[in-house]
Amino acid sequence: MKRIAILGSSGSIGEQTIDVASKMREEVHIEALAVRSNIKALKAQIKKFKPSAVSVENDTDAKELKKWCISNKIKINVYSGQNGLEKLATMSKVNMVLAAVVGSVGLKSIIAAIKAKKDIALANKESLVTAGDYLMKLAKKNGVSMLPVDSEHSAIFQCCCGEKKNDTRKIILTASGGPFYKYNDDFSKISVEQALAHPTWKMGEKITIDSATLMNKGLEAIEASILFGVPIDKVEIVIHPQSIVHSMVEYIDGSVIAQLSTPDMRLPIQYALIYPKRLKSNIKFLNLAEIGKLEFYKPDFNKFPCLQLAYLAAKKGGDLPAVMNASNEIAVKSFLHKEIKFTDVAKIVEKTMKAHKVSKKNILPEDFFKSDSWAREYANNLIEKEFKL
Repeated sequence: MKRIAILGSSGSIGEQTIDVASKMREEVHIEALAVRSNIKALKAQIKKFKPSAVSVENDTDAKELKKWCISNKIKINVYSGQNGLEKLATMSKVNMVLAAVVGSVGLKSIIAAIKAKKDIALANKESLVTAGDYLMKLAKKNGVSMLPVDSEHSAIFQCCCGEKKNDTRKIILTASGGPFYKYNDDFSKISVEQALAHPTWKMGEKITIDSATLMNKGLEAIEASILFGVPIDKVEIVIHPQSIVHSMVEYIDGSVIAQLSTPDMRLPIQYALIYPKRLKSNIKFLNLAEIGKLEFYKPDFNKFPCLQLAYLAAKKGGDLPAVMNASNEIAVKSFLHKEIKFTDVAKIVEKTMKAHKVSKKNILPEDFFKSDSWAREYANNLIEKEFKL
């Protein structure tokens, strides 16, 4: 049985993981849950699944939650902060950690989980972008599996099964294109509400904005390069608005293997949780005749400069991907607060990357955290001085 800790249980991926796990109780047991601040959702999850431990972001919420547990005669360990995430990630009863917290804040808990020899179901691409080479080496050293939860990387993983790594010619990463791949008006006038209106997927706000700028696909390209050990120039992005083909792998003999399904995150989540088994799921089965056609287009790197920045960061390597990711998180947050324009997101990331002196030698986790912190401060100052509306 997989005994899992879900870090980020009130987010989109977390909630869908809980839905999947609730239908596979003979296969999966929810041992621990962590949220940032959605205490109402966590209380409902505690009542339903009776985990042995939970964690929240701040001490005040933790104290209130402890009182609530006592008043409801619920025996449970309640933790808080970064320390709480790491405690859940290293619990002796847990053998898999579903990493679904948003942003690079999830990195420390993933490192702790790997060192404690817990398999990782990875839905936190920012950690892999920030410190991917280090994490993959650490996972190999500790005999830990890194199973992708993103639909695209799950597809690539499935397409690679049984194939030799050296036979891969390229990875073809599909992108829905978000709401603006056919948009020809002034991008600087795009509103937060427009950017949050994703045509296919229902996701959290941060990842939805990243999908609108296509930074999310840039992050996923870096993630694919790291997870599957291929150079970034062997990762090709294609716009596929139907979101039926979740990604493809082309081999040296000209064969292209693809994974298709209706767009439903519960499928890659289930695959990661119970790999290498397959079980029946509740998703809608694919009817290609009903769909009629599948379209593919080249992305416009000039129209979506975040893609160029992601590829540049991957090629230069070192701690530059960490700087890119951190400055993007700050810029997206500022855009969501309506403090900057949509087009300013890429400008802030680019300026921060150009200002950073790239470090490549003997990079340790503390170096990534230092670069991350520097980038956040620099990006915040940029916004205050140059971009704030």
